[in-house]
Amino acid sequence: MFHVIRPERRKDHEAIFKINESAFGRPHEALLVDALRRSPAFIPRLSLVALESRQVVGHILFTAVEVSTATDSHPALTLAPMAVLPAFQRRGIGSSLVRRGLDDARELGHGVVIVVGHPGYYPRFGFVPAGPLGIRAPFEVSSVTFMALELRPGALRGVRGEVRYPPEFAEVEG
Repeated sequence: MFHVIRPERRKDHEAIFKINESAFGRPHEALLVDALRRSPAFIPRLSLVALESRQVVGHILFTAVEVSTATDSHPALTLAPMAVLPAFQRRGIGSSLVRRGLDDARELGHGVVIVVGHPGYYPRFGFVPAGPLGIRAPFEVSSVTFMALELRPGALRGVRGEVRYPPEFAEVEG
């Protein structure tokens, strides 16, 4: 079935909360989205929803992060969370959200995206393990689930260090 993807609107907030809560089986990711909307790291054009028959059935969010060392810092994005209502999963909606989000991020001039995600899913979009690139997570995470993607050729050149997430990620435990 054909689905439409567009930036979220205020009227979508309740549906987005329910989608994240339902897809993850807990409220943490939904609360994170609500918290990030109030953060300077929030980029309205990179909070996207998928609609089928005018019903919001999926959501993806990219927020600003930095990859930092003691002396240097590079802007990047993180993809988190991405959710589709369980009844609408396995229909390509999540993949469409990821592709559209990456295209929009590229169009806005962003160069790097970080994700903690399934190693059988995200590599199809070009994500590779971040550790061998010199990018570290600020928390314990499997090396195969912590990944990076270069949106522009050369965007990862010289990017090394630890990802600095907005404080909302730590405040909403999950």
